[in-house]
Amino acid sequence: MKYDLISNRLFSKNRKKFMDRMEPKSIAVFNSNDIYPISADSTLPFQQHRDIFYLSGADQEETILVLFPHAMDKKHRVVLFVRETNAHIAVWEGEKLTKEKATEVSGIETIYWLSDFEKIFFDLMTEADTLYLNTNEHYRQAVTTQTREARFVEKVKHDFPAHKVAKSNPILQQIRGVKEPEEIELMQKACDITEKGFRRVLEFTKPGVWEYEIEAELLHEFVRNRSRGFAYSPIIASGNNANVLHYLENNKQCLAGDLILMDTAAEYANYSSDLTRTIPVSGKFTSRQKEVYEAVLRVKNEATKMMVPGTLWAEYHKECGKIMTSELLGLGLLDKADVQNEDPKWPAYKKYFMHGTSHHIGLDTHDYGELKTPMKANMVFTVEPGIYIPEEKMGVRLEDDVVIQKEGEPFNLMKNIPIEVEEIEELMAK
Repeated sequence: MKYDLISNRLFSKNRKKFMDRMEPKSIAVFNSNDIYPISADSTLPFQQHRDIFYLSGADQEETILVLFPHAMDKKHRVVLFVRETNAHIAVWEGEKLTKEKATEVSGIETIYWLSDFEKIFFDLMTEADTLYLNTNEHYRQAVTTQTREARFVEKVKHDFPAHKVAKSNPILQQIRGVKEPEEIELMQKACDITEKGFRRVLEFTKPGVWEYEIEAELLHEFVRNRSRGFAYSPIIASGNNANVLHYLENNKQCLAGDLILMDTAAEYANYSSDLTRTIPVSGKFTSRQKEVYEAVLRVKNEATKMMVPGTLWAEYHKECGKIMTSELLGLGLLDKADVQNEDPKWPAYKKYFMHGTSHHIGLDTHDYGELKTPMKANMVFTVEPGIYIPEEKMGVRLEDDVVIQKEGEPFNLMKNIPIEVEEIEELMAK
C-alpha cells in the first residue's frame, strides 16, 4: 500500500463498537472483496471491502474476520484469517501479510491461515445461536455481481439452517457514520492531496486544453502524494457537459469563454474526499458566470451553517431547496408563478438543481451513516449545491467536505482549497 501504516488502535476501537452492539451468543463474519477479472489474465486493481477494512485494517484479498464476543476460548473472540504466503507468492505477487504483520496491522492476536477457516468456523458455530451476515443495504446500492460476501451468505445459510440470522448493516450504519479522530485525520490527508491537485490544474488550465489532460494532471499530483488515485470516477465537464451530472467521458476540448465543472478528489488509505469546483477556461468569469457562481456559493455557505447536531437530513434538504429557490428567483431563472404553481413532489427549483445537497462521506464516497435520525458530532458530510442551465451551456457546482462539531458550524476539511472568485482568477492569472 502507498499509505503510511495506520495505528491499529483505530481498528480495535471500531471492533469494540460493533461487538458491544451484538446479541448474546452471536458471531459476525466479514469477507474481503474478490479480485475481479477483465478477460484473459487481466484483473481490475484490488480494492478492499470497506467493512472488513474498517474493522481490521487488513487491506488484502482472501481475508475473513470473525467476531465472537462470547466465545468460550478467549483467543477466538476476535479472529482474522489471511491467505497463507510463501516464497513463490512473494516473488510473483509481492509481499503478503504474515501472521505477525497481520497482528501489527489489525491489533488482532489470533491469526490463522485461510485454509483453517472451515474447521475453526464450524467449531465456533456450535457455541453460537445467532449469525450476523454482512449484506449490502446502502440506500444507493445497485450491485448485480455476486460478491465474495454474497457467496458466503448463501453458503452459510445452507450449512447452518438452524441458526438465527441477524444483520450487520444496521450496526455499521450507526458506527461508521460517526468518525473517530484518526479517521478524520485520514480524510484531512485525502483533502490536502486533493488541494494540491486542484492548485495544479488552476495553473495548467487554459483555452485549448482537453478534459482528459486535466484529468491526467490531477492523477499525477494525487499519486505522487501517496494516493491510489481518484476516490471516484472523475468528472471534468467543460461547457454544456456540466449539465450531465455524471459526465465521465472527459474527452472534449476546453474552449475560451466556457466554464469547467470538476468533480474530482483523491483517496488516501481507502478514505475518500469529494470536491467540486467550477472554473473559467480563460481564467476570468464573465459577469453572468460570476452571478450564477456566487449564487451557488451563497447556497453552499448557508447550507453549511445548518449542519449541526440535531438536524434531520430530510428537513435539511427541504431548507436547502428554499434557499436555492430564492437564488433562482434572483437570477431570473424562476418567477413567482413558477413557485406558486410548483408540484410539492418536484419543486420548481428542481429544474435547475435536481440532486441532493449532502451525503455522508468516509471510507465510501457515499458512505454508510444514519439518515433518518438527527445528525451527530463527528459525522462527515459533503455540501454540494449546483445550478445547471443547459440553455446557457453552463453548469456550476461547488462542494466541500465538513465535519459536524458538538457546537457551532461544522469544520471544513477543504477550507484551504480556493473557492472565492477573486482567488481563483488570481491563481489562474499566474
